[in-house]
Amino acid sequence: MADPVLGNETNRYKQLIEKIFFDGYKKGAKSIEWERKDLETAAKQLKIILPLNLGDVIYALRYRNPMPDSVVSTASKGMEWIIEGNGRAKYRFALVKLNRILPNAALATIGVPDATPEIIRAYKVDDEQALLAVVRYNRLIDTFLGLTTFSLQNHLRTTVPGIGQIEIDELYVGIDRHGCHYVIPVQAKGGKDQISVVQAKQDITWAEKKFPGMRCRAISAQFMADDRIAMFELTIQDDLVVVVDEKHYKLLPANELDSKAIISYR
Repeated sequence: MADPVLGNETNRYKQLIEKIFFDGYKKGAKSIEWERKDLETAAKQLKIILPLNLGDVIYALRYRNPMPDSVVSTASKGMEWIIEGNGRAKYRFALVKLNRILPNAALATIGVPDATPEIIRAYKVDDEQALLAVVRYNRLIDTFLGLTTFSLQNHLRTTVPGIGQIEIDELYVGIDRHGCHYVIPVQAKGGKDQISVVQAKQDITWAEKKFPGMRCRAISAQFMADDRIAMFELTIQDDLVVVVDEKHYKLLPANELDSKAIISYR
């Protein structure tokens, strides 16, 4: 078992979150409010070295690591605990039906001619940046949504009333054949990170407040095995994030495209 004081990051993060959760938990609770400073208090009480990046504790439990088993066991059947923003440096544990969005392994893969410049592949910084670049250069947002879209801004940091600071991985705007305009926040996850409903809900809430005259279509992209890319369209129904559509794409050299498959796509 890891040293409780110097334990690895995953153990430290889970111990801190577990402490904060049960300090505020009462049987039957559906939400528990807390603040970032509670991480410092919990670290002192547990005699754990406080992580230098407090934000990474929240990020890891949102997108990378599961909640501690003790926290999971308190959730009612079919529900999961997530960490939502609740204002500046404020958070809330909330019970929801869906937390992580995972690709459907049984879904067919669509071959797309690879238009990624080789120099971009040579100098990619990390999985998330690589995924955003691949999606952009291959116009996968256009292909997935059937719109003409344009990248407006990368890594947009902003705030949402009642939620706090958020970061949108990439923001697109688009137009359809009828002239309708769209705002398209994109969430990208590579490596071991997973798509979370938390970021999707934040992105949609911000987009609808910032661009009330445009239709919001929130997209999430995830690297899969065999260099495939899963694309999801997400929306909010009854205050819950749900999947509208899902497609899997694989970028291929032109000479490796399956002509029979191209015909069958019709």
